[in-house]
Amino acid sequence: MQRRSFIQKAAVGAAAGTIAGAPAIVSAQPQIRWRLASSFPKSLDAIFGAGEVVSRRVSAMTGGKFQISVHAAGEIVPGLQVLDAVQNGTVEMGHTAVYYFFGKEPTWALGTAVPFGLNARQYNAWWHQGGGDKLFNEFTTGKFGVHALLTGNTGAQMGGWFRKEINGLDDLKGLKFRIAGVAGMMLAKLGVVPQQLAAGDIYSSLEKGAIDAAEWTVPHDDEKLGFQKVAKYYYYPGFWEGGPALHSLVNTKAMASLPPEYKAILEAACEEGNAYMMSRYDALNAAALKRLIGGGVQLKRFPNAVMEASYKAAQEVYADLSAKSADFKKIHDHYFGFQRDQIAWFRVNENTFDDFMAQVRRGG
Repeated sequence: MQRRSFIQKAAVGAAAGTIAGAPAIVSAQPQIRWRLASSFPKSLDAIFGAGEVVSRRVSAMTGGKFQISVHAAGEIVPGLQVLDAVQNGTVEMGHTAVYYFFGKEPTWALGTAVPFGLNARQYNAWWHQGGGDKLFNEFTTGKFGVHALLTGNTGAQMGGWFRKEINGLDDLKGLKFRIAGVAGMMLAKLGVVPQQLAAGDIYSSLEKGAIDAAEWTVPHDDEKLGFQKVAKYYYYPGFWEGGPALHSLVNTKAMASLPPEYKAILEAACEEGNAYMMSRYDALNAAALKRLIGGGVQLKRFPNAVMEASYKAAQEVYADLSAKSADFKKIHDHYFGFQRDQIAWFRVNENTFDDFMAQVRRGG
């Protein structure tokens, strides 16, 4: 009896010591307050919400000693100025799609998505296991003074909303399409007139006929923005965004100032934000697409001729950009080299399974 009592007391004491030790570890750390500038409005809950997940988790894991306040686009800086704000220390951190900064240096596009690039799972593999994290952060820290932490992915996006049908390449000529960056350069080779518009201007531009088509993201977000009211043809796939990744950009000096424990917690929280975003979109897109179709939207697949011509045009753009930027070429070659093996593997197993399930559950 005495031996059993001793063992029980020892076990309780060990547990108590573990529990009691955690607050002691937290209390030894400094109070830190950061601000995070998002490139997105609060209404886009899945993409904006990833930043909120990071904030909540960091606070929870530090007993509230490390706080990150999350600010929607426009509250501190406009959404497209997040990189500038992190660089100059206006905020310690931002959450954004880094291809927004393509105009500063085309290499940024490879951090989010480029035409005919990696899908979401392949991007995660490239970033975490294939060396993408190290390679891309050599670019971001060396040239811009920010560290990138993967914090989300929308999955393959839709091709966008069109006021008229696209039956072939001739229908692209002169088409005023809200699209920018590498995708805009690619489609310009096919006669499209790319238009760069902020999210808030897309609806009115479509409604007034100032543009003929616009791409945004996926059904969950597109439905919220109401594009179905002003354009009835909804095209897929968005072959220029097969797996667009989102990142938290952290000022390198701010990152270096964190205690090691806080840095590890921030990295883990960003990973949770990464998982949150993809799972939320996967959970909500199916129902949103059903509602859109039920409301009269006509779902259309891009013709093969359009996709094949776009693929050829994309390779020409990549050759041009690689010739002009050593950084772009270095990451481009690594990124697409990784993709080759991924496609070979996915064709064997994942795609075969998905295709079969689509057949047996058609309409289900």
